[in-house]
Amino acid sequence: MTACRTKLGADRTAPSILLALLLAICISLAEAATLRVGPGEAITRIAEAARLAKDGDTVEILSGEYRGDVAVWQQKQLVIRGIGPRPVLIADGKSAEGKAIWVIRNGDFRIENIEFRGARVPAGNGAGIRFESGKLSIHDCTFIDNQMGILTGNVSTAELVIGNSRFADAPRQMHSLPHLLYVGRIAKVTITGSRFEKGYRGHLVKSRARQSILRDNHIVDGPDGEASYEIDLPNGGIAHIVGNTVSQSAKTQNPVLISYGAEGNVWPENTLTLEDNTLISDLLPGGWFLRIHEDKFPASPTIQVENNRTVGLGIFTPDLRQTNQP
Repeated sequence: MTACRTKLGADRTAPSILLALLLAICISLAEAATLRVGPGEAITRIAEAARLAKDGDTVEILSGEYRGDVAVWQQKQLVIRGIGPRPVLIADGKSAEGKAIWVIRNGDFRIENIEFRGARVPAGNGAGIRFESGKLSIHDCTFIDNQMGILTGNVSTAELVIGNSRFADAPRQMHSLPHLLYVGRIAKVTITGSRFEKGYRGHLVKSRARQSILRDNHIVDGPDGEASYEIDLPNGGIAHIVGNTVSQSAKTQNPVLISYGAEGNVWPENTLTLEDNTLISDLLPGGWFLRIHEDKFPASPTIQVENNRTVGLGIFTPDLRQTNQP
């Protein structure tokens, strides 16, 4: 009987707990606000919106140019979106904390339909966005003429998602390497449906993440590009490169298109899947489509290469092996 009475008591309590939970959610939704930024609005500066926004809010930025309007975002959850034709954020010599046009501190952020241009800092790594920790989801955004398009920190729990975005026009600087995208030692980066083009000396995509997923992207330096690697995974990890077009220019600064493990092992698992990609080299006498630095790992990484199409002269690996299978 005691067991039956205990169960009945729990059943009576459950609706109260559920009701309290629903009430808390409703209160949270009721408190969330939408802040509008732009000419004629109560808030005209993005930096002011970053100061005023609360957790769970949405910030809408109207079309136009925002010069030197840099910001640090410290909310725990936020949506930031451009309204209408994509608003353009031009660094104009300014940076938040000497790092970027925007610094994303530590939260769950979604950013949509924003353009970031011209980030410069003395250290040579000025970014459109400096993503330090948490979760960041980027959609339909553009990063043009920045020393780094996006630069992340090295927090092992951080996650980055990039969809339908464009990274282009690395500055012609010599004192440091400008990468269109530089992902540090984070948990995971997922890149889909995006374009990377017109690099210079640095790489189009560089990721040190534990897991790197690149699917259905256009990673093509173009005739005016002078990037080094098109894809650089210097610390290995779990990598899925599927359905992309990857192309190096005749003016590339390195014959390798895709490099895996050049700086040695960091993660406990190292696997590379390269499937259904088109790999193009305009370099003469030829490019190096895939280079695996097997000697940098304590145990040979697992490599799966299938159904890739190559255009132009080149090789895959030093010994032309496609997998680790006998």
